[in-house]
Amino acid sequence: MESSGAGERPAERHAAAEAAPGHGAGGVDLDTRLTGALERVGHAIRVALWQQAKEHGLSPVQVQLLQRLSTDPPERRRVGQLAAELDVTQPTISDAVAALRRKALVTSSPSPGDARVQLLDLTDRGRDIARASAAWADDVGAELARIGTPVKVDALGLLLDVIRGLHERGVLSVARTCTTCRFFRRSGDEGPGAVHRCALLDAPLPPSDLRVDCLEHEPVAA
Repeated sequence: MESSGAGERPAERHAAAEAAPGHGAGGVDLDTRLTGALERVGHAIRVALWQQAKEHGLSPVQVQLLQRLSTDPPERRRVGQLAAELDVTQPTISDAVAALRRKALVTSSPSPGDARVQLLDLTDRGRDIARASAAWADDVGAELARIGTPVKVDALGLLLDVIRGLHERGVLSVARTCTTCRFFRRSGDEGPGAVHRCALLDAPLPPSDLRVDCLEHEPVAA
């Protein structure tokens, strides 16, 4: 009986498609190959995150929480907001926060604007582990350092457009990129010299300066 392929992971399906007879490098749809490449990069990042989590006796979600709490402004350090940021349920975040409390890595305090709301923060030990666990990105950073700037600028634009589309489809709950912001004014020129504009700052925004997570971001009206 032939396998339906239902149990295969995305990377395995893409690899099988490329290896199939009559599907040479030029015969496979480019979008499929790009999707496969993104999945493999994502897999590598997940492996690196798991390794850091294991090294520090944490789960991947707990490591991600420490990372968010080390960089996010206070207003984002609420359970509900963090659940949206990581695209997981609030109970998942609550369980992770409870575990981090037991490990003395996270603390909380009432919000100045609403005492009913608890804002999370890192303890000194939590901050130390957040810095150390950020090493999950080292290998990716090392590979990117080997690539020329023009190629990286093009890749940044492509990925931001993909993020925007996934956000519009509801796959990503939160996307604070330039391309999803109401202040973003896209250049009519799509060439290498294109310069977009930020209407909030009233300033030019070259492709190399596009942001992935902007503090001043305001979503486009639905």
